[in-house]
Amino acid sequence: MYRFPWVLLLVAAVNMAVAAEPLRPGFYSETCPPAEFIVRDVMKKAMIREPRSLASVMRLQFHDCFVNGCDGSLLLDDTADMVGEKQALSNINSLRSFEVVDEIKEALEDACPSTVSCADILVLAARDAVALSGGPDWEVRLGRTDSLTASQQDSDNIMPSPRADATSLINLFAQFNLSVKDLVALSGSHSIGKARCFSIMFRLYNQSGSGKPDPAIEPEFREKLNQLCPLGVDENVTGPLDATPRVFDNQFFKDLVGGRGFLNSDQTLFTSRRTRPYVRVFSKDQDEFFKAFVEGMLKMGELQVEQPGEIRTNCRVVNGRPVDVLMSY
Repeated sequence: MYRFPWVLLLVAAVNMAVAAEPLRPGFYSETCPPAEFIVRDVMKKAMIREPRSLASVMRLQFHDCFVNGCDGSLLLDDTADMVGEKQALSNINSLRSFEVVDEIKEALEDACPSTVSCADILVLAARDAVALSGGPDWEVRLGRTDSLTASQQDSDNIMPSPRADATSLINLFAQFNLSVKDLVALSGSHSIGKARCFSIMFRLYNQSGSGKPDPAIEPEFREKLNQLCPLGVDENVTGPLDATPRVFDNQFFKDLVGGRGFLNSDQTLFTSRRTRPYVRVFSKDQDEFFKAFVEGMLKMGELQVEQPGEIRTNCRVVNGRPVDVLMSY
């Protein structure tokens, strides 16, 4: 059947428009009423299949939103003329569970084609990962569009290293109008999940080029880490980020107080005088941590950059360009 070019151009223009209205709860209540149920249902199935996937999916929002806003750019695969964020230093061999996002997108496309953005999927899935792990639940604001490109360089220029100290983290978060309290609360995302030996070898054997371990590590905990990550180990071996890696709770902060933080960028939150008070509060009051974490996630989810966007039908690739579609009849 002949396709009228002007119709296709109009559809393309709508798909590529920047979201004109502000983010809001219930954005899909009319266009895709089951959207949030579908996301949580797929996340539940992923949790049953592999509990660690919850923490992995939750991390994706942070890695997406800090690089040119929450636009789903993290999810784009490399192409012949684009090296995306998956190859960035903080992401390669680290981020995982992209297939869970694919499953969510496929289910949403079946129910409501070309309606729910991949950027919104990340925000919904992160919320559900926390809730399904025993953490707080909250209402998210939706209505994001998906970027048309991604950049490894942009990610490398922004995302922090596991070696980062509190001062550099405070300065980074300040660039996004996120406070010291937001920084500490959002670091509590490490209440669930694991990290690689790669991220802590310097802490165990050459902190700050000293040839010695980080003195902030509690001695018995350091022995455990030495057994997990001896010199010469496969550095992709993983260890839990806190003592209850499948439960979203305030154990992470209790561990920091006790010198049992896995990552340097975590333990530094207790050794720094600017962040230590919040670590102490959250270690004693889980409800206060949950409240601050939700506030931080909502603020982070608001990060946006005005740029062309669309609703991708496949989160890994940009939709076909209009000229390609017009030549298909």
